[in-house]
Formats: sequence, structure tokens, C-alpha cells
Amino acid sequence: MHPSTFTLAVFLGVCGVRAQTTVIPSNSFSSIATFEQYWNYLYPWGSDHNGAARMVGSSSDHSHINAASNTLTLIATPTSNAVPPTSTANPHPAIHYASGTVYAKSQITVTASASYTLYGEFSSPTAVGTWPAFWLTAVAGWPPETDIGEWKGTANNWFNTFNTSSIVRSDLVAWPTDLSFHSLQAVLTAESNGADVRIDFSMDGVHKATQYGAGFVGKALWLIIDLQMEGSSGSPGPGGTTTYKVRNLKVTHT
Repeated sequence: MHPSTFTLAVFLGVCGVRAQTTVIPSNSFSSIATFEQYWNYLYPWGSDHNGAARMVGSSSDHSHINAASNTLTLIATPTSNAVPPTSTANPHPAIHYASGTVYAKSQITVTASASYTLYGEFSSPTAVGTWPAFWLTAVAGWPPETDIGEWKGTANNWFNTFNTSSIVRSDLVAWPTDLSFHSLQAVLTAESNGADVRIDFSMDGVHKATQYGAGFVGKALWLIIDLQMEGSSGSPGPGGTTTYKVRNLKVTHT
């Protein structure tokens, strides 16, 4: 270690200041090549989840997942199957759309010594049948789950934390319908009991809600950005193209 680096480390330690580490930089959507350094295509478990969209995307197919100019674009289009297939995931809805989902290669695990800040700017559809989200979910089992952004076919963003399937805290915040970009942030910090995680949610720099994840400390989480359709957002969904954009996304831990 260079002497000056050692001196800074000692100073930070004496002062009780923890260094910040960038997990996902704000330029991860600057190009496909950079995107592929930090993100994977589809869900961690495959192409299907609990809505009416089947995810499509790969290093050779960017018709539904694209990255450029620090912006991720997810696109959902109706399918034309006379007899639609069904999702392989519960509750096995009929597939009416092809769409896009990505998840971060780095998992997020809050510990007593590692808190996380997740930030991004979102242009989200709010029409009935559109179900975009920006969320954390357990790598093993379920819950934990925390939804930083979830739009379920209404002009609201839902901040959610699932402690069980029935013990859920939700805070709804009004969301504009003009597809303008607005920022969302979540700060995840371990509580002093060493088991629970405090989650502070903000929109456009204003604190909106504080929720608590029971037993979330030490649990590895996937970070997912998806454009799901119908399901909890109502039906029928749009008959044309739906676009969901995320820009300047950054994840840090201290």
C-alpha cells in the first residue's frame, strides 16, 4: 500500500468513516458492451415470471432489451399467437407479450459493515396492464423482497417490503403519467439488532417512506429491472408497444 493510501485508511478508521465502493457505476447502460459487464439478460430463473410477458433478450437479440447513452430501454410488444402459451411460473398466466428483463451480476447483501444505496431515474408507463419494476428479491428462498419501483397500471409508484407473503408494508407515491424521468433511491442499512434492515425510500430527492425488512441482514438479493405485463396491473394491457426506460442507475455500498 502506498504511504498516502495507508494514511488515508488510518484517518478514515480513526474518524469512523467508511469508504464508499461503487458496485454498479452510473455508466453501466452507456453501451451494450458496458451493460454486459454488469448485467445479465432475463430473470435469474429464466424468461417467465408471474405476469403475461415472456422475456426475450441475449447478446445477439436487443429487440426488447437495449442500452445506450446511459439509458436502459425495455420494450414490450403484443404477441400474435392464436393460442397463447402459458407462463412456466406461478400462477401460470397466458403469455400475451414479449418483453425485457435484466438483473445485476453483483448480488446485494446487507451486513453490519455493508450498507447499500441504490439510485436511478425512471420513465415508467402507468397504463392499465403495464407492470414495470425495480426490485430486490432473495437469491435463495423467498422473502426477502423489496420493491423500490413498482407501477401496477395506475399513476402511483409502490414502495414495498415483504417480510412474509402476508406481512407486507406498502407506501404509494403519486407518479406522473407523462413518461418524464423521476429519480428513486433506496438506502438499506442494518439495524443495531444485527438481523433487520432499515430501508429509506426517496423520490426526486425527497424522503417518502421508511420500511423494515425482518431478518434481511446477511441475505443475498438479486437486483432486477423488468417490464412485466398484465397480472397485478390489470388487463387487457396495451395493444401496441410499451416502453420503460431507466437511466443513470448507480449502486454503492459503504
